[in-house]
Amino acid sequence: MSAITLKINGRDYDADLDPATPLLWALRDTFNLTGTKFGCGAGLCGACTVHLEGEAVRSCQTPVSSVGARKITTIEGLGAARSHPVQLAWIAEQVPQCGYCQSGQIMQAAAFLARSPHPTSDQIDQAMSGNICRCGTYQRIRRAILRAAGEAA
Repeated sequence: MSAITLKINGRDYDADLDPATPLLWALRDTFNLTGTKFGCGAGLCGACTVHLEGEAVRSCQTPVSSVGARKITTIEGLGAARSHPVQLAWIAEQVPQCGYCQSGQIMQAAAFLARSPHPTSDQIDQAMSGNICRCGTYQRIRRAILRAAGEAA
């Protein structure tokens, strides 16, 4: 165990953790930030996506020891009261069905739009291809991302 400080959603969180602990479990089990979901545990489905200095990462595959002083943003810190443009678009397009993958989808989409503010549908499909939605809401996800980008309303 090591004393570790993580900067999450603009706040410092301290804990004694095994340095190999996946960030996902520190977020959920240690800091009670349960919006980030466990999906596959292998970094393949995207349910656990968070931002590390603005880049989308799979928290199930990110050991806490690799984070250092970099800023972590979870779904809880993305937008106050669901005010981020991607969150608003998700609501407007009624994207969720079961909802389990949605925090990871939103975090992936927000990081993508920060890099590519005016994407094409093909670029969206490529950027989101690593995030699995078992309910198949991919068309609604694409529409929401286009809406958030201001390309469709």
